[in-house]
Amino acid sequence: MTERRCAGCWQTKDRKDLIKITNSAQGVIVNPNSFTFGRSAYLCYNNSCIESAFKKNKLAKFLKTAIPEELKGQVLNELRNKENK
Repeated sequence: MTERRCAGCWQTKDRKDLIKITNSAQGVIVNPNSFTFGRSAYLCYNNSCIESAFKKNKLAKFLKTAIPEELKGQVLNELRNKENK
């Protein structure tokens, strides 16, 4: 079991229970495959963690890059997809 820390609430959870956001050579990617390398941050699958991470600009600090505006929409879509499964 590989554990990672959520950037929003700072809780440690199993990696499969978190949304992975990676800053790679192709840009910032939500839930990349395992062959995508780069600096990563993780968020829980809930609105409060996502809102906290974007409101306080935590993702930009963790990924050490500017966060595109459309990234929040992509993360929220990932949350909706997880809830529909």
